[in-house]
Amino acid sequence: MEKKVTVGGQAVIEGVMMRGSIGVATAVRTSSGEIVIDKNESIPYTKKYKVFNFPIVRGFVALLDSLIVGIKTLNYSASFFEEEGDKSKFDKWFDDKFKDKSSDILAGISLILSLGFSILLFFMLPTYAANFFKKTFTVNTVLLNIIEGIIRVILFLMYIYLIGKMEDIKRVYEYHGAEHKTIFCYENKVELTPENAKKFGRLHPRCGTNFLFLVMIVSIILFSFTGWNSLWQRLAYRIILLPIVSGVTYELIRWMGKSKSRLSYILAYPGLMLQKLTTKEPDLEQLEVAIAALKAAEGLNIEEGKEN
Repeated sequence: MEKKVTVGGQAVIEGVMMRGSIGVATAVRTSSGEIVIDKNESIPYTKKYKVFNFPIVRGFVALLDSLIVGIKTLNYSASFFEEEGDKSKFDKWFDDKFKDKSSDILAGISLILSLGFSILLFFMLPTYAANFFKKTFTVNTVLLNIIEGIIRVILFLMYIYLIGKMEDIKRVYEYHGAEHKTIFCYENKVELTPENAKKFGRLHPRCGTNFLFLVMIVSIILFSFTGWNSLWQRLAYRIILLPIVSGVTYELIRWMGKSKSRLSYILAYPGLMLQKLTTKEPDLEQLEVAIAALKAAEGLNIEEGKEN
């Protein structure tokens, strides 16, 4: 019988971040081979404030929360591989100017830029491209939204595939696989060792890749109710409805994670197949890092690694 856990994570540069019952833990293997772990008792906003825990609302709040935590942990992992001499004059000025707050400010700027880029590439560009079909052919509103959705999915798949060709990203994808295998090992109450974790699969139904793919599908349905008027009006609707799209998708993911029905399997299947692109087979050292992160996030020590 599987252990009911809510552990989630993210691959970072030469490491893994895990979010467990006692907080967030990030484990990074440094250039010297040492595993360094950073822990903090970060409580999700959906648990901290009841007003953010209503269905739909909690999905968008959880998305923003995970983006903030994700960017902070990425910056943390990157800091181990930065040489002082590699810093530009601007970086040194930024650190001197904002001191201890520099990482938080940098995370905020990164969040705004990443959200802006995602909206531009996956929402505004497909809408603009679909407008070409409206001007060229006689197409009804439903078909236009389907065309827009197909363009969005194609762009997403191309983006995932192309960045996966970069050597650094390939390493991140391997750590992503290590994260999933470790969580599976823990869920199945098997002793947390690299050798045991390696036996499990790397495609997990609660993965963020599933979430992103389902966002594309849910957006096709919800955007169909907005009509197809002026280009700028449609773009505004897509941005305004983004919290609802993410909220509905979050509820779907929650249900899929609990349900064993055939419908949940069918809905999860495309996202699971997509994980073949976003996860790679990890080695034992990468699994060791993921296990260290999970144990820290769950408050386990070496002796407590095995669940009975």
